[in-house]
Amino acid sequence: MIYRRIVRPVLFRLDPERAHAVGLGGLALLARTPPVGRLLERRLRVDDPRLRQELFGLTFPNPVGLAAGLDKQAHAVPAWAHLGFGFAEVGTVTAQPQPGNPRPRIFRLPEDLAIINRLGFNSDGSDAVARRLRDWEETGRAHRIPLGVNIGKSRDADDPAADYVTTFTRVARYADYLAVNVSSPNTPGLRDLQERSALETLVTRLAAANRTQDLRRPILVKIAPDLDQGALEAIVGIARDHGVDGLIVANTTIGRDGVTSPLHTETGGLSGAPLRPLADDVLRRVHALAAGMPIVGVGGIFTGADAWAKILAGASLVQVYTGFVYEGPGLARRINEDLGLVMERGGVRSIAEAVGQRG
Repeated sequence: MIYRRIVRPVLFRLDPERAHAVGLGGLALLARTPPVGRLLERRLRVDDPRLRQELFGLTFPNPVGLAAGLDKQAHAVPAWAHLGFGFAEVGTVTAQPQPGNPRPRIFRLPEDLAIINRLGFNSDGSDAVARRLRDWEETGRAHRIPLGVNIGKSRDADDPAADYVTTFTRVARYADYLAVNVSSPNTPGLRDLQERSALETLVTRLAAANRTQDLRRPILVKIAPDLDQGALEAIVGIARDHGVDGLIVANTTIGRDGVTSPLHTETGGLSGAPLRPLADDVLRRVHALAAGMPIVGVGGIFTGADAWAKILAGASLVQVYTGFVYEGPGLARRINEDLGLVMERGGVRSIAEAVGQRG
């Protein structure tokens, strides 16, 4: 465990945002060094046909993905396949460049295996990210695994739906799917877009923009874990009625249940182990409402057991973020190996057989 014993202690001596930049810089270098990346991929990729799925018209070689937030500006796109992930999501991307919230804005809570962030959609802007995605695509290595682009609202947007459409039209041609983020707690007014009328307007406008693309892209909506049952029913109903292809459950929480660190008073979204029970509960409830709509489960995944629990609760795919920060580059491989063992012991032939079996 070189990462846990050597690399993580060094990174954790740095300010969290500086450590993020250093780590991502190393991954960006890996992305630009294909021979090294291929060698690493041979060690970290798990080739198990039971883990492969066809969803949204895309082939996912395994169900373990990288959540948005780590590669916000698309600096390291090819690296995620080299690390054994089955898909990766970049962003959140906003229409206009914006710096996000003042620093400090990321806080590690190691005693809780958690992170609090209030980044506030710091983004190079959709033009810059689209150019970067185009450049990766021209190398021929951008889509070896499905690539999602997570899009959000610019802070000063007067017309949120138009703002999302601007970003969508700039990046959609370079994405395999689009994730619509209406659930970060760090942009003022963003979570209001989960309300019925606002969300209905937003997905209707995005669906219209999608029809103008040469090739229609799957659209997923990412929701908060801090919603009551009525709000969940409304969101799932709008998603079904307006052609949304899937849901991502869930974003970070404003709650602090189970958190022991003195840093729990910092404002922002909490991710990591304390989020897991809440995210799993919301996932089960959304799965019961979604009538077969695919769900990506996010929140507190550190092990194969955590990922399997999300699959049993209703997730077809899972994503990691905080677990990657604490566990390092071998995390996708370990989770996939554990999933294969669980499936072998249970005689499960595919992920689809297990989805929602304990919902």
